Amino acid sequence: MRIQTIDTGFFKLDGGAMFGVVPKSMWQNINPPDENNMCTWAMRCLLVEDDNRLILIDNGIGNKQEAKFFNHYYLHGDASLQKSLHAAGVDFSDITDVLLTHLHFDHCGGSIQKDDAGKLSTVFPNATYWSHQDHWDWATNPNPREKASFLKENILPIQESGQLKFVADHGQFSSNINIRFSSGHTDHMMLPIINHNGEKIAFCADLIPSTGHLGLPFVMAYDTRPLLSMSEKEEFLSTAVAENWTLFFEHDPRVECAKIISTEKGAKIASTHLLADLT
Repeated sequence: MRIQTIDTGFFKLDGGAMFGVVPKSMWQNINPPDENNMCTWAMRCLLVEDDNRLILIDNGIGNKQEAKFFNHYYLHGDASLQKSLHAAGVDFSDITDVLLTHLHFDHCGGSIQKDDAGKLSTVFPNATYWSHQDHWDWATNPNPREKASFLKENILPIQESGQLKFVADHGQFSSNINIRFSSGHTDHMMLPIINHNGEKIAFCADLIPSTGHLGLPFVMAYDTRPLLSMSEKEEFLSTAVAENWTLFFEHDPRVECAKIISTEKGAKIASTHLLADLT
């Protein structure tokens, strides 16, 4: 079994939006903002080779949007989805499965490409794209709060291609990947738990986007059900401590992975490391 980080670059989001009701005086040292209150975040994905399947978990923001869109998010860094996959010795056509934790644009934008004539098509021609039926329905009939995050050009072409399937509710995705569901951030977000050489690696998606979000009150303003996010995060972290999980952070600009411990003040970082240190 092979597991590898796929970096797709960095972008910026408003610090207040990312840390919700937590005062800036508390979060500004965690992820220092620029003069516009924007903080840098990673778009870190995961490549898992499980038996005869080559599974990509999320795929970043993509490159098909207009410059006006990208200017809102200050994309930067040298990494891209294509560069990182090629560095791993993988072509787009090699991917057998694309597991989309949820359909916000920074998680699924790399699913679809646009040619010079403006035609949209799937980036991974031989892959099955996986979502959850309830989340798909939620995303394709978006509420006003999330409408700007669910871009139809990222989503509808997947279904039109015939490559879309839905994950079963029991959560078993492959021989070594089980999925937990979380509905505080958005409805039925998927959190893959990967069994790798006796180690459990938890892909935290947007339940815990960075190490700075381990504290229960540190919930993004983007979350549709923040109180549910808090209870889901508490249970998730409790299990992570009890089973000694490695947490994989999709958006932390510096930390890929961490082990955590339980303290009187909640979950705290015990150690940080690169995913490659486990493989």
